[in-house]
Amino acid sequence: MSATVFKNARLVLPTEEVLGSVAVKDGRIHSVDQGTASDAQGWDLEGDYLMPGFVEMHTDNFERHLMPRPKVHWAEMPGLIAHDAEVAAAGITTVFDALGVGDADLDSLRGSTWDKVIEAIELCTRKNLLRADHHLHVRCELPAPNTIDLFQPFHGLPRLSLISLMDHTPGQRQWENIDVARVYYTGKKGWSNEKFERQVHLSTELQDRYAQPHRAYFVDYCRSHGIALASHDDTTVAHVEQAHADGASMSEFPTTLLAARTAHQHGLLNVMGGPNVVRGGSHSGNVAASELARHGLLDILSSDYVPGSMLSAVLRLVDDGILSLPQAVATVTHNPAQATGLKDRGQIAPGLRADLIQVRVVQWAQGQRHAVVRSVWREGVRVL
Repeated sequence: MSATVFKNARLVLPTEEVLGSVAVKDGRIHSVDQGTASDAQGWDLEGDYLMPGFVEMHTDNFERHLMPRPKVHWAEMPGLIAHDAEVAAAGITTVFDALGVGDADLDSLRGSTWDKVIEAIELCTRKNLLRADHHLHVRCELPAPNTIDLFQPFHGLPRLSLISLMDHTPGQRQWENIDVARVYYTGKKGWSNEKFERQVHLSTELQDRYAQPHRAYFVDYCRSHGIALASHDDTTVAHVEQAHADGASMSEFPTTLLAARTAHQHGLLNVMGGPNVVRGGSHSGNVAASELARHGLLDILSSDYVPGSMLSAVLRLVDDGILSLPQAVATVTHNPAQATGLKDRGQIAPGLRADLIQVRVVQWAQGQRHAVVRSVWREGVRVL
C-alpha cells in the first residue's frame, strides 16, 4: 500500500513545532519531514496544526449519554454511538470510558449493572461502528455496599485497563467543604436538605464498614491482573501515602497543592480536568489545575465532564504562558498513553499509530484564540 502524505502542516512534535509533512503507511507513521511539500500528493493542511490524537483516560461523558436526566435511562447503543461521535469531534482517538460501580440508589447508573453497556461496546467494536478506540476505566466507590457485586461483569475483560478508587463521603476529599457538597447534591441530584443530612449520616456509617475491605479487594485485583490503579481526590499527605502503598501510579484530581506535590515525591502522576483549566478553577473549590502546572505538577489532563475541554485547556495553558505547545499537548497525548500502557501512540514519530488530528486556531472576540478540530484519523483512516 502506498503512503498517504499529510503536507503543509504545523507539526506538534515531542519537543518542538515545525512546518512539515507526515507520511502514513499501513496505519502507522512512516516518516516525518520538515519543510513544505507542494509537489507531494496527499492531504494539504494549509498551515493547520497536526497533532497526535488525544488519549482520554477519564470521562464521565458516556454516563451522561446513558442518563441524560436524573432517572432517565437511555438505550445503550444509541448512547454509545452519540458519546463516541462527541469524543471524536473533540480530537479524542483513544478513550477510556469511565463507568462508576457502587451506589445505594439502585435507580442510578452506578447502582445498577453494566452488562448491556459492555455488550454494546463489544458489538459496536466488532461491527467497526466506532470512531475512537474504546477502553474501560472502572471507578469503584469504596463505601458503597454493592461495589464488588457490580464489578463482576468487568472480571477478565481485556478492555479494562484502569481502575480508580473513589470515596465521596461528605466531609473529606472532594467534599471536604460540606456546604459545597450540599449545593451539588441538592442542585444536580435534586435532594432535599433533609435527604442530604440523612445521607451524610449514612455515608459515614458505610465508609466505616466497607471502605477498607473494598480497597483491599480492588488493590489485589489490580496487582493480580496487571491493571493500572489510580487514587481519586487525594487531599492530604496520608491519602497519597496510602495510594502509593496500594501501588497506584496516578493521583486523579488532587484537591490541594500539598497532595499534588506529595504525589510527585512518591512517583505518582497528577491528573487534572480540562474544565478546571478552562474555567480558571475547580467547581468544587479545590486547587486550580493551572496552579499545579505553574509548579510543574500537572502531568495529564482529562476532559472529565466536557470532551471539548481538552483542546481548549491546551490552548489556554499555552496562551497564559504556563506551558509550551508541545508540553501542553503531551498532557493529553503522550503522558496518558504512557500511564495506561499504550506505548504505540501519543506522539508524531515513525513507527507509532497514525492517530492524528487537524486543528485550526482562530482569533475570537477581544483577541482570544479558539481551537477547532477539523479532521480526525485513527490508524490512518479518516473517521471525522
